[in-house]
Amino acid sequence: MFYKKKMRHKYVLPLDSYWRNCSKYGRPMKALVTGATGFIGSHLADELVKRGYRVTCLVRKTSDLRWMEGLDVNRICGDCQDEGSLKQLDPDFDYVFHLAGLTKAKKEEDFFCANAKGTENLLRVVSANASSLRRFIYLSSLAAVGPSRNGSALDETREPSPVSSYGRSKWEGERITLQYKDILPVTIIRPPAVYGPRDRDFHLFFKMLKRGFYPNWGKCYYSLLYVDDLVRGMIMAAETSGAAGGTYFLSDGMVYSNEDIVNEIVQVLNAKVLRLRIPKAALNLLVEVGELFGKKTSIINRDKFRELSHSHWVCDPKKAERELGFKPKVTIKEGIKWTADWYRIHQWL
Repeated sequence: MFYKKKMRHKYVLPLDSYWRNCSKYGRPMKALVTGATGFIGSHLADELVKRGYRVTCLVRKTSDLRWMEGLDVNRICGDCQDEGSLKQLDPDFDYVFHLAGLTKAKKEEDFFCANAKGTENLLRVVSANASSLRRFIYLSSLAAVGPSRNGSALDETREPSPVSSYGRSKWEGERITLQYKDILPVTIIRPPAVYGPRDRDFHLFFKMLKRGFYPNWGKCYYSLLYVDDLVRGMIMAAETSGAAGGTYFLSDGMVYSNEDIVNEIVQVLNAKVLRLRIPKAALNLLVEVGELFGKKTSIINRDKFRELSHSHWVCDPKKAERELGFKPKVTIKEGIKWTADWYRIHQWL
């Protein structure tokens, strides 16, 4: 389905997209997506279908399938942490987009089971069967490298030094992926904070600001990326032959202070907020109490606090621009507005 309605917030695809995808290799490209029921994965699956790919989504028995309703994809029940369940996968995939993993967990071992061991299981199965594979994309994170210590934007030459369990597990996933680079054409993508429709982490921040509350623990700086741009970048990395074996940071190319981000959201929500300065020691105590008594794992947890204790989470996307031709299309002003509109329409705000 091709459309150009503003509220959909999608760029119009060329009308010959499907036919180009078919005629290039004589048939539609076949893609496997793990993590397709999540925030980023669901947008990726949407886009691949629109581009004419035949998409298979690996889903767990407990997965929430709401974003797949009406989407023309093949579903296979399986779990990357269970290698046996992966044996049923069709070996004839052209592309594998591995997005499945944990971003929140109470135990470090849970991060490693999902983000490292799960990646290893999938790579082992894919490498044994997928002789026609054109690219294996591993979605990592800026957290795998860690924060900038001197304030300058990190590039791909920076030696990883993650500060959180999540970051260490994603770095381990990267390390395992690169062990297969002589067997499979692998590419690693490292986005910073990603936002957009369906995202629950930024949604928490939107809700706090709408209610007039802004906890401020000091000046911080971030790179950001709107979800549509991330999806485009991943597909570009998959389809660019020279990207095999490479690692790429993706961002919108700007650096934002926490005040910049807050001001954009406040303006869109037309909200008045009380800015409360919270010492980091007090914030740490609140996080530990909330984690102790909370029934669910929230984005506000001790592991995330280890990341929030650092002030510069910034990366440089120039390598992706140079080698992939990646250029972000969505500004923060557009992205925040579109995200807020989606939250309102779906009664999340």
